Amino acid sequence: MKKYEYFDVTADVGLRAYGETLEEAFQNAALAMFEVMTDTAKIRPSIKKEVHITSEDPYALLYDWLAELIYLHDAEFLIFNQFNLEITKKNQEYVLDGALWGETFDSDRHESREDIKAVTYHLMDIKEENGFKVQVILDT
Repeated sequence: MKKYEYFDVTADVGLRAYGETLEEAFQNAALAMFEVMTDTAKIRPSIKKEVHITSEDPYALLYDWLAELIYLHDAEFLIFNQFNLEITKKNQEYVLDGALWGETFDSDRHESREDIKAVTYHLMDIKEENGFKVQVILDT
């Protein structure tokens, strides 16, 4: 099963990520997003960050997850290529607990590709059929 693919969107980047579980699809969406920014194969997983995100539905959770990663990139110059997530539903909320591994962006070692400004809800989709597929458009 492929992890992710891109689709054409005017002036932005559209991506579809896949996984046997919702967690795996979210992880692959994050990997695809960082691949837009740089070559993720060159990221050394030397820094670990933990995240805890609570949202009202899976769509908001996907948005908040990717927005948190953009924040960590913009505020701390971090890039990631390994993710371990757990998504649960507690009461009426969806909770994502995750560990991320990566490092500080180093222009001597990391290629600078597209800058991701934001996640959008435009054409966002989450489907469960033979695993999970998530679709999101990133504002570049």
